[in-house]
Amino acid sequence: MSAARSKKKKSASKRIWLTILAIIAIGAAYFAFEVFGPNTGSFSEGPYLYIHTGSTYEQVKESLVSGGFVRNIRSFDLLAKQINYPEHIHPGKYTINKGMSNYAIIRLLHSGRQTPVKLVINKLRKEQDFINLLGQNLEADSNVLKQMFHDPVYLAQFGLDTNTVMCAVMPNTYDFFWNTSADKAFRKIEKNYAHFWTPERIQQAKDHALTPQQAITVASIVDEETNKNDEKPKIASVYLNRLHKGIRLQADPTVKFAIGDFTIRRITGAHLQFSSPYNTYLNAGLPPGPICTPSVASIEAVLQAPATDYLYFCAREDFSGYHRFAATLQEHMQNAHLYQQALNERGIH
Repeated sequence: MSAARSKKKKSASKRIWLTILAIIAIGAAYFAFEVFGPNTGSFSEGPYLYIHTGSTYEQVKESLVSGGFVRNIRSFDLLAKQINYPEHIHPGKYTINKGMSNYAIIRLLHSGRQTPVKLVINKLRKEQDFINLLGQNLEADSNVLKQMFHDPVYLAQFGLDTNTVMCAVMPNTYDFFWNTSADKAFRKIEKNYAHFWTPERIQQAKDHALTPQQAITVASIVDEETNKNDEKPKIASVYLNRLHKGIRLQADPTVKFAIGDFTIRRITGAHLQFSSPYNTYLNAGLPPGPICTPSVASIEAVLQAPATDYLYFCAREDFSGYHRFAATLQEHMQNAHLYQQALNERGIH
């Protein structure tokens, strides 16, 4: 074989190997892109992927596609099976960021590192309000929670009953995993309630001849009467004085709660006759349970209520949100007349 022919053969062989290497390199680059390159879609339902408890791998894929989280589900599926993700489905709420790769998404879901849910509880009035709030923010079954709230045996372990259960739901910010069950969610919230009632606070309630649940019930009325924290202790003293003297509380907020209409601005005679255990115009003593989830400031106002001789209070006629207080019915009627006159002048019914 001549030197020229040998050189030509070596050159052809080199080109073949270079071609093979190029193909391998392209294949490796393509594989790397499919694994580590961005594969997110349109995010048509926002950045959060919710995987329900008991979901199958096929259902997870459907959610990834329908929510626009993954652009190319076939490449996702190939890698997921290689990593054995279908055997490690973890329910929860996951944040999928724009530009994430198949590998990053699968690693996140495989690890079960879900995004916590911050459940903010402010003032709630009805039990159903709490049930709705939990159902809207967690996977917890609303029907299960409702059954729990009407189960005397379940509630008894917390020292609560079907009337006082909302005492345990105190305004605060609670961190949950989205797939938390109804039972675990309530237990965490109740734990905050139990922690609040220190021996010192329990004694303060006893000093007013109240249980913690009764103190919260009084606080719920105070909370509905005013948002002026500096005036709450004085209002609390009025209700405590009436309670201890055996005088009906005659609290307008309890009538609104009984009727279920919190938009009423002026309580009339017809409202006062509404039959309900929560109507403190018709019934002596405290209502069966709280009429809202009172703030800590309102609870502290009850626990630290000053000693006064006030038995009445009425909104000021300047609509400042503050009240006039009275120890006698005569003085109270004078204050009430000023307020009723102001309502009439403004056409408030």
